Amino acid sequence: MLLGRKTLFVLGLILILVGVVQWRARAHEAAANAVFPPIGELINVGGVTVHAKVVGSGPDLVLIHGASGNLRDFTFDMADKLKDKYRVIMFDRPGMGWTDTLPKDAGAWNTAAASPAEQAILLQKAADRLGVTDPIVLGHSYGGAVALAWGLERPEKTKALVLVSAVSEEWQGDLGWQYRLTGSLLGSTVIIPVVTAFIPFGFVQKSIDLIFAPQRAPEGYNSYIGAALALRRPSMRANAQQVNTLLPHIKQMVAQYSQLTMPVEVVHGTADTIVPFDVHAKVLMTQLPNAVLTTLPGIGHMPQHVAQPQVLSAIDSAAERAGLR
Repeated sequence: MLLGRKTLFVLGLILILVGVVQWRARAHEAAANAVFPPIGELINVGGVTVHAKVVGSGPDLVLIHGASGNLRDFTFDMADKLKDKYRVIMFDRPGMGWTDTLPKDAGAWNTAAASPAEQAILLQKAADRLGVTDPIVLGHSYGGAVALAWGLERPEKTKALVLVSAVSEEWQGDLGWQYRLTGSLLGSTVIIPVVTAFIPFGFVQKSIDLIFAPQRAPEGYNSYIGAALALRRPSMRANAQQVNTLLPHIKQMVAQYSQLTMPVEVVHGTADTIVPFDVHAKVLMTQLPNAVLTTLPGIGHMPQHVAQPQVLSAIDSAAERAGLR
């Protein structure tokens, strides 16, 4: 009887703790959704909602953000500098921002993730709904892998690629214990709800600082970007699982890079410790038949903000080489 009472007490305590965690997580998610609502249109693609923002006029230019991000990374200030020359189409990737996770990858008990090709295909279908034709496609970081997949899926309908700090190559070692843990079944079901419920703002600030290092984020970026959206449980799961499962897809894609005969602009900082220059951009230049490299000495992982003129110049160069200007 005593053992039974102790067991019931422990089970009751666990249920209370789980309830508190889930309640706080839901409250934080609701607050994030209220503060950072969709800023574009929500497109239904076969039952999957895709968030897109379109500004400007001219040749179509698609912008794809990186890991833990959303399209606000581009609307912060970059899109306004492009809209007089291009029709700029920005998407939230699957599971990020206000785009749904693909149904097959959804749920706390799932550890699968959409591949770069699956993400590209979903965004291409959304782009079709928006009347996008023969675009230049820019991808940053993980979004660079999706941009490469976009080109491989539609080589004849992609005018040019612009790859900014792009993940493109195989790498040695692992991604660290955080990704291993949050991408696991234990992480998905237990750790991620706790993080959503209790993570302090200082941790978010520190994470942004690390992403921008050795430079600093522009003034106002932290309050604008909507980092709280990436801390919602579905987004954290999607991000961790996408990153954890990326390497096998990269290995498959590398063998196809010679098929990317469209103009490609590669922009990469030498001080990028997240997607290292020597591992990715330097090797990629030996694999692409029609690529131009812009090397950014001393620049870290976020050139679209800290070396923006060079990124804008690379976009213009891609347009000119593709015969769009």
